[in-house]
Amino acid sequence: MTADPAADRHVRPLADGNQLPLLGLGVWQVPNGPECVNAVRWALELGYRHIDTAQAYGNEESVGQGIRESGVPREEIFLTTKFFPRHQDPAAEAQRSLRRLGVDQVDLYIVHWPQGGPIWAWPGMEQARELGYTRSIGVSNFDVDELEQVISAGSVVPAVNQVQFNPFVYRRALLDACEQRGIVLEAYSPLGTGRHLGNPTVNQIAEATGRTPAQVLLRWCVQRNIPVIPKSTHRERIDENRRIFDFTLSDDEMTALDGLDRTHGTAQAQERKWW
Repeated sequence: MTADPAADRHVRPLADGNQLPLLGLGVWQVPNGPECVNAVRWALELGYRHIDTAQAYGNEESVGQGIRESGVPREEIFLTTKFFPRHQDPAAEAQRSLRRLGVDQVDLYIVHWPQGGPIWAWPGMEQARELGYTRSIGVSNFDVDELEQVISAGSVVPAVNQVQFNPFVYRRALLDACEQRGIVLEAYSPLGTGRHLGNPTVNQIAEATGRTPAQVLLRWCVQRNIPVIPKSTHRERIDENRRIFDFTLSDDEMTALDGLDRTHGTAQAQERKWW
């Protein structure tokens, strides 16, 4: 199969009608400053149209600067930030994020993790949406039970649940639960922060397909129609990571990658909770 490698042409519809690009750039652990500005600008110049940041990352100013320096029109970019649940007011914090980012609205605003319980922040998230601070709202690191509580308590179903997800943490029960409820599961740490690039199975498939281990791991996600946000601050890696739409993994290769799962298909979003 040959397909257009342009990252901006591959999207996943959300239940609220918005469109989430399958490939994005994540900027976790990228400090505020030139490194972050450059990564965002390079990604957008190379065809990415999805940038993911968070209040907890402390780099929203640089993300906004990178967007402006890229020259890509704001309306072409899907921009995500996340509510830091150690604060109290999601709507007020969204407004502060907009000021730091230098934008009028984000496309997706996410509860970063369910600290203090899964439902207390959701009314403020709904308010942020009603006030026009964000087009979509979602959650991150929420288990199936926590999703159920939010759905029962709120008037808006989360559009997205962003979780750690890759062949080694193939959370089948959580993925199935999200799909059944019209929630898009979005994958962070798709490369295991680099730990999985040396795995023999991943490398064997990379050699067989003429691709890099990173491309194999990212392709595993997007072939399941799962949005994915790899992080890199190197232009050549950012470019490499976007080249995942012009090849296909075989059924046998997908099955071999599925077999790397260490979670037994869990419904949990995190094995080690930090909150």
